[in-house]
Amino acid sequence: MEENKEGSAEKFFRDFGKKMDQFAQELKEAGSRAEVDLQKKYEEVKATAQKLKAEAENKERWKEVETSLKKAGEELENAFKAAFKKKNNS
Repeated sequence: MEENKEGSAEKFFRDFGKKMDQFAQELKEAGSRAEVDLQKKYEEVKATAQKLKAEAENKERWKEVETSLKKAGEELENAFKAAFKKKNNS
């Protein structure tokens, strides 16, 4: 009977060892995939940052944006004035 217990324990530890080896291999593969994914995302962010930096250095474009924003602000101001002017005259 004691031999049977030893056989069961040996089988348990052998199966356990196999499962741990399989888990370690899967963990290693997952780590490799994660590293590749992170490297890819890093490269994408780096490219985006370079593109934004180049656009920020384009002063002519920012002047155009500033002019458009000022014009939009003036139109919004006129719209508010018109709305409140009508309200006061009613």
